[in-house]
Amino acid sequence: MFFLGYIIKVVSVLDVGQGKVVPNTGLAEFKSKYQAIVLKPFVGGMSRSPQMGFFAEVGPLSIFVSSHLLPIDYKFQPDANPPEFTSPTDKLVKGRKVRLRIVGTRVDANEIFAIGTMKEDYLGPFD
Repeated sequence: MFFLGYIIKVVSVLDVGQGKVVPNTGLAEFKSKYQAIVLKPFVGGMSRSPQMGFFAEVGPLSIFVSSHLLPIDYKFQPDANPPEFTSPTDKLVKGRKVRLRIVGTRVDANEIFAIGTMKEDYLGPFD
């Protein structure tokens, strides 16, 4: 099976097969089986606060939440120090924990990018 994600930690090595040398490189390849703790972003599932939205970090994964994907009552406050999104009852500030849902992912050669939303029930900031 082939999954795109991040290996957080290899817990145990179950089997290492016979290796083969990769021509002209001096490298060797081994087929192996292992158990690991992984982070796999999938559709369905705060560091900066620019006017267009904010980035949330989940381990090595950075998730962008556009201001269009925030609940309607959140407004950008550029005069706050640092700038933030606020609603009548809450604030989104750097370091605040948020619940969000991933609505899209894109994979480049070395990185996974994700887009998130908070425009659903049970999503948003929490302590």
